[in-house]
Amino acid sequence: MAEYYLALRHAHIGFVILSIGLFVLRGGLMLVDSPQVQSVWLRYPSYAIDTLLLTAALMLTSVVHQYPFGNGWLTMKVTLLVVYVVLGSVALKRGRTRRIRIAAFAAALLTVGFLVTVARAHHPLGLFAGLAA
Repeated sequence: MAEYYLALRHAHIGFVILSIGLFVLRGGLMLVDSPQVQSVWLRYPSYAIDTLLLTAALMLTSVVHQYPFGNGWLTMKVTLLVVYVVLGSVALKRGRTRRIRIAAFAAALLTVGFLVTVARAHHPLGLFAGLAA
């Protein structure tokens, strides 16, 4: 199974880029009050990409034998992912006012940005890991 590590890693990173890119596109449409933000042609690809992203992530955990709640940085990734999903939902659909949706969109972008630094550093503090030393 270890021979699939690089392919899974590259697939996971590719799906991350696609997922974040699509979220930014939908968030931009939300900012300009476009009704397209909820269109089927943007929502369904988002579901498919996120499903593939999660599948690749689960396969990676089994290949490298590192699991959330056993590794601090993976626990932080899962926690940040849940926060990002909730904020994204508020930003794109559930926010009652435009101000709430914009604030949730900005917070979701900050959250996913920090999540990426946690993934790259393999440390729960991400870009702040050097400060903890």
